[in-house]
Amino acid sequence: QVQLQESGGGSVQSGGSLKLSCAASGDTRCMAWFRQAPGKEREGVAAIDSDGTTIYADSVKGRFTISQDNARDTLYLQMNSLKPEDTAMYYCAADWLVVGATAIPPVADFDYWGGGTQVTVSS
Repeated sequence: QVQLQESGGGSVQSGGSLKLSCAASGDTRCMAWFRQAPGKEREGVAAIDSDGTTIYADSVKGRFTISQDNARDTLYLQMNSLKPEDTAMYYCAADWLVVGATAIPPVADFDYWGGGTQVTVSS
């Protein structure tokens, strides 16, 4: 059984930075960050495979960095140059997927989810 717990959310001004963490128990191959703003569908932000392959949504490329610690029991999302449109609930997800080079795996492909952490960016 895989359990995920996010932390690190908060409120920042536009241009600021936050680092999200996701503590993971259990073994999986792919871990990812998703976000969901009020009234919108949950969308993929970034994903990382066990071999270190990463992929990002176009909207966050160059601003966000996904990483894991060596033991692969903590997932991180470093968010820089934050914009008001980054405001959302951020979720950690995990599964035995293979991260490809073209797109973040969809929401439906992930079996394991954390409860989310809120990020609010003010202008």
